[in-house]
Amino acid sequence: MHSNPIEALRHQLATLCHAAQKGVIRLSTPCQVNDMMGWLNMQSVYPRLYWQSRDVGAVEYATLGAVNAFESLAALKADLVALNDIGGQQPDFFGGMAFDPHTPGWAHFPACYFLLPRIELKRHQGGATLSLNLRFDDRCPSAEIAQAHACLDALAAEQPLPRLQPLVYQREDRPSQQEWAAWVGLVTNLDHLMRTPKVVLSRETRLTTPQPPNPWALLSRWQSGAADCFHFGVQLTPSEAFIGCPPEQLYKREGRHLTTEALAGTTHRGRDATQDQALAAELLGDKKNTLENQCVYQQLLTQLEPLSSQVQMGEAHIVKLRSVQHIRRLIHAELHHSVTDHSLLSSLPPTPAVGGVPRESAMTFIRQHERHQRGWYSGVFGRISHTSSDLAVTIRCAHIDSEMIRLYAGAGIVAGSQPDEEWRELDSKIADIMSLLGMG
Repeated sequence: MHSNPIEALRHQLATLCHAAQKGVIRLSTPCQVNDMMGWLNMQSVYPRLYWQSRDVGAVEYATLGAVNAFESLAALKADLVALNDIGGQQPDFFGGMAFDPHTPGWAHFPACYFLLPRIELKRHQGGATLSLNLRFDDRCPSAEIAQAHACLDALAAEQPLPRLQPLVYQREDRPSQQEWAAWVGLVTNLDHLMRTPKVVLSRETRLTTPQPPNPWALLSRWQSGAADCFHFGVQLTPSEAFIGCPPEQLYKREGRHLTTEALAGTTHRGRDATQDQALAAELLGDKKNTLENQCVYQQLLTQLEPLSSQVQMGEAHIVKLRSVQHIRRLIHAELHHSVTDHSLLSSLPPTPAVGGVPRESAMTFIRQHERHQRGWYSGVFGRISHTSSDLAVTIRCAHIDSEMIRLYAGAGIVAGSQPDEEWRELDSKIADIMSLLGMG
């Protein structure tokens, strides 16, 4: 990035008459950027976030710092209401939530965390825009302007990302394959199935290494082979990152219209087009996988019914990803006027595609048996604003710190699930990132 966009924002900041300002003020200028993650990687301001929805031609966002941060949905809702009452610009908030707020999560990731970024770099089909967000209604104007100047002063030019080197790792799976088989046996026991027809069990694969990869270089490579997926990265502190390319949407909201999906039921990709189609047809006709998908969409319909005036479900179809294919059904709803993102985020996650059915008894089983912390894996990540929101379920992800990469995968265990088949499915789900790490 050239220095002129930063100078342009400095000039706008210097000439801003803040006395009459209310709410969020956004100063923006066009800019040139070749590699959003190459830009993010060079910055010294935290938190650092990256977000791109899976829609074709979706806007890319890279953000730095925080004007405001919220560690509860109630606080975020109150702020959205306050900003709407003031009028003026309605900003985008970015962030995520853990899978289970009632268990200890990852050390530096709160159970819920959404922020209004200080700096926002946005790339769309028409070019790129660098923006500076300010807020005057509840803080000292001179301090706010000083913080904004300090953030602009700290901005660095983008550089090419470092190359990914195949690294040496020690691998440990939690649970072990033996423990996994025992869990699957418990879930598929007839008495347990009567009470809980589906439990999504997960595995943490720990790759210990003296030199973990650069998270932005890894995400950039992963993204290039993950079309039809969301792409996200977050560093709340310099020593830790959470990145991913999830295929699953939690929901997309445009005004009162909501889209969500039942994404459950999995098979691998074929060696050629003929075998691939045969596997897809087999998946759609398979009793166990159809049941798994049905568990998901029935619970979603039940959750959406009290929030909506109208709910429609589409036909089952196959989504093809790089290493696996899934059954998907789209669901459309018209929300009641009183329904907010707070209502949706309080009721929809964790979805039955990552938790189970019924939710409470499935969660009880997971809490009793899983020894690893899911943290933000199988939680939520995305963008929220007054007019529209877009959020993904955080699967197909990696949690990276200074000595370890943690990969996560889950499988829906229902009647007919076989432990060895489900274990192989877990390996299929981490195959993409393992190959990027030189381990595939």
